[in-house]
Amino acid sequence: MFISKLNWKSYLNFTENLLITKTGIKFMKILAAGDIHGDKLLVRELAKKADKEKVDLVVLCGDLTLSESSTQDLIGPFLKNKIKFAFVPGNHESLATADFLADLYKVTNLHNHPIAFGNIGLFGCGGGNIGLSQLPEMEIYGVLKKGFDRVKDLKTKIMITHVHPSGTLMEKFTNFFPGSVAIRKAVESFKPNMLLCSHVHEAEGVEENLGNTKVINVGRKGKIIEI
Repeated sequence: MFISKLNWKSYLNFTENLLITKTGIKFMKILAAGDIHGDKLLVRELAKKADKEKVDLVVLCGDLTLSESSTQDLIGPFLKNKIKFAFVPGNHESLATADFLADLYKVTNLHNHPIAFGNIGLFGCGGGNIGLSQLPEMEIYGVLKKGFDRVKDLKTKIMITHVHPSGTLMEKFTNFFPGSVAIRKAVESFKPNMLLCSHVHEAEGVEENLGNTKVINVGRKGKIIEI
């Protein structure tokens, strides 16, 4: 069980309600979604879905806001039933806003803050290659490498980003939002079991494989992930 390089308090808060065996997490259920864009009705619907599906964790893959016009009631509804929550910012919110929300709601911003559940590790990078929180490709790769290095010894590794990798099916749905070269490089180098992203609304629900990595655009409606 890999905890030594992670924050003990975060680990305990996230694992207290999970089914645990002597070898680690036996089963984990995640609701992953993205591109909320300040839609409070959608947040309430997703929170109800998380409760109905009895998920252990909600993960949002960025663009919680619409250009930071409001951050109110975008995280709170998920926490009412004590469901665990983690996210990365998208290209519609700054890293500073993401850190503020993480501190305010006592949740995890996976950008530079990987987490572990027994033998399952989540790491990620927020922002994008366009928009308000635009990051250079080199920085995106660096953040992902730093996160991966802290969970690389775990059996299952899940990478969370806002932007999709370059050269994937998701690029075929848009002429405006190219994929990230750095994210593609990270997938090929680190070989995570799964990559969850959003960003291209038209590609919601698209799944494909890059080597042994399953890449899923989780979209606004959300995707139940069972591990």
